[in-house]
Amino acid sequence: MSAFCNATLMITGGTGSFGHTVLKHFLTSDIGEIRIFSRDEKKQDDMRHELQADYPKYFSKVKFYIGDVRNIQGLRDAMSGVDYIFHAAALKEVPNCEFFPMEAVRSNIIGTDNVIHAATENHVKNIVFLSTDKAAYPINAMGISKAMMEHIVYANARVAAERGTTLCCTRYGNVMCSRGSVIPLFVDQIRAGHEITITDPNMTRFLMNLDEAVDLVMFAFQHANPGDLFIQKADASTIGDLAKAVQQLFGDHGTRIIGTRHGEKLYETLMAREERLRSEDMGKYYRVAADSRDLNYDKFVVKGEVQTMADESYTSHNTNRLDVDGTVKKY
Repeated sequence: MSAFCNATLMITGGTGSFGHTVLKHFLTSDIGEIRIFSRDEKKQDDMRHELQADYPKYFSKVKFYIGDVRNIQGLRDAMSGVDYIFHAAALKEVPNCEFFPMEAVRSNIIGTDNVIHAATENHVKNIVFLSTDKAAYPINAMGISKAMMEHIVYANARVAAERGTTLCCTRYGNVMCSRGSVIPLFVDQIRAGHEITITDPNMTRFLMNLDEAVDLVMFAFQHANPGDLFIQKADASTIGDLAKAVQQLFGDHGTRIIGTRHGEKLYETLMAREERLRSEDMGKYYRVAADSRDLNYDKFVVKGEVQTMADESYTSHNTNRLDVDGTVKKY
């Protein structure tokens, strides 16, 4: 972690599941300072007391900033002297974004643009933006807003690089036990003595644990070129097997199928066919390079692309499928 030695890292949405895990990963390292930027003062206060109790030797490294990514001035003030940013602040729950799409626009799209411009003004070295499999072929407001977030990053990456700031994205599947994940709901239902409610047992979802999520962020920080998208080769499970795995760990009071919710897909896509064509296999991860073409399209009238897409997307239906025991081990 020599690149982060004595550096200052800022985590937007730092009191969420991702932010919490990233914070603990860096806290005991040789990093100089970690800034938690979020709008929920109660969560910040809870985190502050938790760190004081559990990490008394390292707590002084953490600074808390109340603010909202929708307000660019708050970001400017918090970013002074920051070297690296992990941008996790977002509206993430699919049904909420379906009912309040403009809120998703303000947080996920405008908020991202604010982060980019505040960061380049403050000469931040590197920003990793957190995206989602729902941004590939999006059918719901959350996925559409995250897809726009990605395109805002790509559109600004070249100019930001000229000013010394590298922008890149990481795209995640379902992160187990994070906010919005179905696992905490299953556990709460079991502990209350209720049956588990399943939307569709044949649905498949990518599965990553929180440590894998942090590893992907670290890989992106270390290997990103401007505008890169990084994707982990992730396992998947059916919702039915995921429910059985949780029941195996916490108890079984039965299941009930309730049907799909607003904006849900049968399976998720981590890499579209068009992206797969220009992807680079880096072992555990894929790198999808930014499209380097400009707006001078005259040259493409005569000569365009020979191929426009690969044979298939990278989806939760065609990746490595975990059975119940494999899902238990992943948890």
